[in-house]
Amino acid sequence: MKYDEYEKALSVPRIGKYGVACMGDKNRALILYRYNIKLCQKFYGVLGVLEVVLRNAINEHYATRLGDTEWLITQAQNGFLVNYRDAIFKERDKLVSNHNYTHDKLIASLSLGVWTYMFSRNCYKNSGKTLLRIFPNKTHGLNQKDIYDDLDRIRLFRNRIAHHEPLCFNRMGKIHVDYVRRIYDLIAKYVEFLGYRTNELFYGVEMPIPTIEKIKNMESQINNQNRIS
Repeated sequence: MKYDEYEKALSVPRIGKYGVACMGDKNRALILYRYNIKLCQKFYGVLGVLEVVLRNAINEHYATRLGDTEWLITQAQNGFLVNYRDAIFKERDKLVSNHNYTHDKLIASLSLGVWTYMFSRNCYKNSGKTLLRIFPNKTHGLNQKDIYDDLDRIRLFRNRIAHHEPLCFNRMGKIHVDYVRRIYDLIAKYVEFLGYRTNELFYGVEMPIPTIEKIKNMESQINNQNRIS
């Protein structure tokens, strides 16, 4: 497909961002657009791994501590998850209506926002202030607020991908992926905090780093071109 065909298919405002960032170089703009798609795809992989190990660690912690294999429903009814009662019951009811309910399937159906909420100040306090125990390797001194802020940053980044927002630009519309690299480092850090080695847990998962480097190289080329002109 030619650049004009991409504009027609994807809309001028969407593809035009890439053209502006690449100084009108249409070929380079299409390459950057494809890099951004690859970056989103690769982040989905590592984000998915983190989300699974995080929610499984939280589930194991509370199922053991509370002695309740249905703790999500119990705490949503009248406990520390009452603020997420509607969201949890909605997913529960979907599974029940399909004759497919299990606690494990309910865990898998809940959003990252629910799991992140469990580290918010009130939820952490009302649940007994024990949840940080799921991070055996966390940095000394890292507290509930630090962890909540970090996980919320990851959650917001995940939402950007879900809404098909470009990852390769800064707020001024210029090519910039330093923020994206910091998010990857944050994901890797929390995998380590949970007691896993990233090189083992992410084995076979496509990493976003090579694509980040390709975009950074394009950024350098365009910056050099700007300086020369």
